[in-house]
Amino acid sequence: MENNQSLFESIKHIDKYGNEYWYARELQKVLEYKEWRKFEGVVLKAMNACEGSKNQVLDHFVGADKMINLAKGGKRKIIDYILSRYACYLIVQNCDPRKEVIALAQTYFAIQTRKQELLEDLSEDKKRLIMRNKVKKSNLGLSRTAINSGVKNLAEFHNAGYKGLYNGETADDIFKRKKLRYREDILDNMGSVELGANLFRITQTDNKLKNDKVDNEYTANSVHYIVGKEIRNTIEKLNGIMPENLSTPNKSIKEIEKENKNSNLD
Repeated sequence: MENNQSLFESIKHIDKYGNEYWYARELQKVLEYKEWRKFEGVVLKAMNACEGSKNQVLDHFVGADKMINLAKGGKRKIIDYILSRYACYLIVQNCDPRKEVIALAQTYFAIQTRKQELLEDLSEDKKRLIMRNKVKKSNLGLSRTAINSGVKNLAEFHNAGYKGLYNGETADDIFKRKKLRYREDILDNMGSVELGANLFRITQTDNKLKNDKVDNEYTANSVHYIVGKEIRNTIEKLNGIMPENLSTPNKSIKEIEKENKNSNLD
């Protein structure tokens, strides 16, 4: 199942809130549909199924038309969709079941959809634990990518991202604003929404450093700052709460983990 999972994980994207999404055009290729016309027919069937299940279609299928370059400098608009996990699940349920890859996709998205249902039922503390673990792993990956991109001062590199996202605040500024105790980790003292914004910053920076083949520290720091700033601008456009204005949880991740450990011993 691991190889099958990586097939669909490879085209998965994550937004600033930590939500997963897929592009229909990318899913089409993985599901081995050669013609967009035929695959779009499946997408439309999935939309009907979504509406029939009393779900809002626009919550799961978002138009994402884009311009592509043609030969001799021409351009053409093509239709695409941003898909939720549930949208992908409905699509693969309406695909040709004779294809082996479709059976794999049905299993994958059924499992992922169920995982999301369970996650939505979790308390804020449990969401924080899960999100913090994702941030920790992603941060380690970003640090490796940064070093490969020529970064020598990792503290300065990570601060560049914080400055972009937090309107000029460094990690130390965030630490002081949250009034944390000595050696407390700022990421351990963020709610799930704030952690989600940072996860988006981390994953998008990692991806851009790799795609742009960045090979020097100055550019790497600039990329991290710009990504953080763009995420901040998006939050502002959506009339969201700025990261520095989100409340600090009463309990740190370490305290939650200690409570869970003690309850398991009872």
